[in-house]
Amino acid sequence: MSALFHHHDMLRLFAEIARYSSFSAAAEALNMTKGAISYQIKTLEADLGMPLFKRTSKGAALTDEGLKLLAACQIRYQEIEAGIQELKGASSQTLTVGVSTYFAARWLSPRLMSFMQSCPDLQLRIQPMIQFSQHEMQDVDLAIRWGDGNFGDASVTPFMPIRSYPVGSADAAGQVERIGMKAAFSHFTLLRDRDDSNAWSDWLDAAMLAPQTRRDVLIIPDPNVRVQAVIDGQGIALMDDLVQDESRSGKLYRLSDVELPDYGYFIVRPHRSTATETVRLLSDWLQCQT
Repeated sequence: MSALFHHHDMLRLFAEIARYSSFSAAAEALNMTKGAISYQIKTLEADLGMPLFKRTSKGAALTDEGLKLLAACQIRYQEIEAGIQELKGASSQTLTVGVSTYFAARWLSPRLMSFMQSCPDLQLRIQPMIQFSQHEMQDVDLAIRWGDGNFGDASVTPFMPIRSYPVGSADAAGQVERIGMKAAFSHFTLLRDRDDSNAWSDWLDAAMLAPQTRRDVLIIPDPNVRVQAVIDGQGIALMDDLVQDESRSGKLYRLSDVELPDYGYFIVRPHRSTATETVRLLSDWLQCQT
């Protein structure tokens, strides 16, 4: 019996460590030493007779055997959590939804009361997110994310295909009017949401403009901060109609009629998240709001 519990604890620790890109990061997050993490993994590998991690220059990556073991662990723990929730009853269900504060304040919050009234036994938790990284996504049942829908290891449902377009300050709009879009865009600083984003490249293609070759691109992951940066004249950004208050007040100006194709908001469910009836209820409600 003690060996069984020993393996159970080791597997739970393995599943936790696998969430991080390195043993150092896992050690810091789990309040353990790197040596203790390494020892536990080596012990588990010896017990199972298989390598679970490949040590790389950047940290540690799961082997094929490690990936299969992680999938098996996650399925088992999901079943346990689902069983616990069933025992606790629907009245104690909590649904965690990851959203940017930009989207939460400008779209979700004004509409949320109708969903809460339709599901009075549900406790809804709104989790602010910026990068929508794998680490952040571990803690949510569902997320609402802007982009082109290519979000990797998740179930992605098109939700609100709201078109994005470039916006700038009054000064930027004046430059476009004076020297034309092509000349103005060739020297604007493009504000991006992340380093590997293709959004500006896709928009420049749609607008039939040359790729931006300037190196002074500014990366601002938080959309609210990006809006303020545009107002302050730090550059131009791809935004959507959720900035209509700033547009009406003359703080932001639309710089082109060309819209970014195939981008919008998507409902994203991490594969590790169980597709419960509550998750389906919220997903269906969201899709009825557009």
